[in-house]
Amino acid sequence: MRSRGSQSRLSGSSSFGSRVSALMLAMLATMATIYVAGRLWQDAESRAYLMEQLEKRTTEGQSTISVDDTLKIIDCRQQRKKLSSLQMQLSAARKEGFVPKQLPRNDRKQPTKKLLAVIGIMTTFGRKKNRNAIRKAWMPTDTAMKKFADQKGITVRFVIGKSANRGDSLDKEIETESSQTDDFIILDNQVEAPEEKAKKIKSFFIYAVDKWDAEFYVKANDDVYVNVDALGGVLTSHLDKPRVYIGCMKSGVVFADPTHQWHEPDWWKFGDGRSYFRHASSDVYVISKALAQFISINRHILRTYAHDDVTTGSWFIGLDVMHIDESTFCCSSTSTGALCAAV
Repeated sequence: MRSRGSQSRLSGSSSFGSRVSALMLAMLATMATIYVAGRLWQDAESRAYLMEQLEKRTTEGQSTISVDDTLKIIDCRQQRKKLSSLQMQLSAARKEGFVPKQLPRNDRKQPTKKLLAVIGIMTTFGRKKNRNAIRKAWMPTDTAMKKFADQKGITVRFVIGKSANRGDSLDKEIETESSQTDDFIILDNQVEAPEEKAKKIKSFFIYAVDKWDAEFYVKANDDVYVNVDALGGVLTSHLDKPRVYIGCMKSGVVFADPTHQWHEPDWWKFGDGRSYFRHASSDVYVISKALAQFISINRHILRTYAHDDVTTGSWFIGLDVMHIDESTFCCSSTSTGALCAAV
């Protein structure tokens, strides 16, 4: 039998033990909390370090990265795509007039007036007589050039590349003529040669859409007389169409014979029938701004064929583009009201 004193001691020791247990649990809980917080802080620092390393690797062009790093890069690219999409939507809204093209400024500068068209007349070395004939017939010169652009919304320039022998007498002759007339686009990165005509057309559209904000971009040869008023009327009637390709549409035989004047080295790509798709005649044709922008953006992957008119037509085959067969663009036509005439 236990005495009453011994029972008191047992009771006291039991309560003391429970207090110690509670204290130990509290200490363990505190230590666990501190440990978890430390790990979370360490994890946050690790993530920051990883992101810093990822940025360095991306900048330095290292090719070996982890799966997590790859996922981060993908997420970043997706964000960039969203930003690009928003920028395109903003651009479209501005075009439709929902957003001002320029925010108000205090410099009192007026926004540049949008042109109806930019006409690029393809010319080459040794064709000064043709250029002078065009200047006398229908192309404005000197002070009349700016007035013409202001009144009719049309800018006209001769387009030429550089000699294969940079800085030779051919280049110097063009530079001298250009300094006197100020009506040239000289494509510094384009060689002026017969086999480079298709590439030259691409270079012109890239240059023109970057320099001038116009509804349309026109290609013409330097042996064609253009009725500018008639051209303006045709273009104005198609202002409501965002993606148009206007010209005297034709097709034709693809010549595989290397000795033929119109030989096409890639003749086999046009099928067993060896017939070109519909495209605008080379004399004069027009593309809308959206198509010029498409050419500029995709310049590095758009291939060229032997002939410039076929080349231009090939770029629009797979796109949602309205092909408009405009009979007044058939320069050999003698019908009344023809827009152009070949000479």
